[in-house]
Amino acid sequence: MTSQIARRLLILGAPGSGKGTIASRIAKTYGTPHIVVGDLLRQHIQRKSDESKTIKEHIDKGLLLPDDLVLKFVVDELEKIRDQGFLLDGYPRTLKQAEMLHRQMKVNHVIALNVPADEIINRLKDRWVHLPSGRVYNLQWSPPKVAGKDDETGEPISQREDDKPEVIRHRLNTHDKNTNPIKEFYKQLGLLQEFTGRESDKIWPEVKQYLDRILKDSNSQKTAA
Repeated sequence: MTSQIARRLLILGAPGSGKGTIASRIAKTYGTPHIVVGDLLRQHIQRKSDESKTIKEHIDKGLLLPDDLVLKFVVDELEKIRDQGFLLDGYPRTLKQAEMLHRQMKVNHVIALNVPADEIINRLKDRWVHLPSGRVYNLQWSPPKVAGKDDETGEPISQREDDKPEVIRHRLNTHDKNTNPIKEFYKQLGLLQEFTGRESDKIWPEVKQYLDRILKDSNSQKTAA
């Protein structure tokens, strides 16, 4: 099925919530361009754009990029596919960013994934990453074809220091502190739809049912018009 499903979607979810899995299924099922902001920033670094030095310095130090700079990257990318619709992933990360985005590029629906902290900790403790590309593996569910090696490049993969349980819990607390105001912002706008569960395979059918309903309603409105 290919559609411009309600045009503009945004997905929110903590690290390890299965956000990437759900987002990929949305993109594949509905033909919606999937814009991952982290990947977008890495592409700018590789292209050695004018702002790449600033991006790299901030990322290397684990600092958030200036809001105006990230917004520019995001909006410029979304403008290219405005007529196709999009699924935005990895942005906004603060209430201020959400407000700035809303002023420049409004979204139609916001999907928020709520997965219990203990489930996320259990998932992330087995997570390994190919740092140059951001490709993620899980030793339990999606291990690399060759142990310790990235599937595409054959380069080493590594486990992040912040994937230790005590660090994960701190990260989740920080994420909730930043994300709860974002969810409240979109809730007040009538755009937020939340999905709660422990397994992506059980959450996905609910997400799909919701999106199918949006598509049906959208088609009905077009027919009536």
